[in-house]
Amino acid sequence: MQVQTRHAPTFGVARVLLSPGEAVQALADTMLASSFGVVETPPARGGVRAHGRGLPSVFNAPAEGGWIDFAPSHAGDVYPLEFDGKTGWSVVPSAILVRPPTVRPDPGWQPLKQLFGGDVGFLEHYIGMGQLVLAAAGPVDAFELAPGELVTVRPDFLLAYPDSVQCRLRAVDPSGPQSVRSGDGLALDFAGPGTVLVQARKRRIEASSRGAK
Repeated sequence: MQVQTRHAPTFGVARVLLSPGEAVQALADTMLASSFGVVETPPARGGVRAHGRGLPSVFNAPAEGGWIDFAPSHAGDVYPLEFDGKTGWSVVPSAILVRPPTVRPDPGWQPLKQLFGGDVGFLEHYIGMGQLVLAAAGPVDAFELAPGELVTVRPDFLLAYPDSVQCRLRAVDPSGPQSVRSGDGLALDFAGPGTVLVQARKRRIEASSRGAK
């Protein structure tokens, strides 16, 4: 799988180039166009929605390969996040536009469980090799943190950060309302080394369908 982007960072479109028989997952309504012969398999009925999103379809390339153009439902950038097979990333799941099968969720990752106190939070951990395509509200920006360097980010601007970065979650106002499922009322303190990816415009993180804490 290879990714080409155009119309970024304002109205980004990601063209995913697939080898023969290769497949990717994406929400059906983000597929703009494809080469002839690409087969879409809708999700099974009765699947459980997560993070306010529908379940993804699977798009398979034919025997000769092909391409698919994906466009998010909102204006902004598209960003291919490279996984090297060694370092995982914590990602805001509502920002995922396209996922290859070689990049997979890792729900058992302990640092996120500790961060959210065992509850369902606004981040998911992913591991593997390949490109996870993210959709941002506005341009994508990056904080390149040196060892020990600190930065504070509000959850509704965050996109992703790697395992090398340390993260602490805290209340902006301890007496005010907070939700680990939506990020409302919270701030994230990061310590390097590593890159923290953010979006330059605010987009509300959808809470899990199970309600807010």
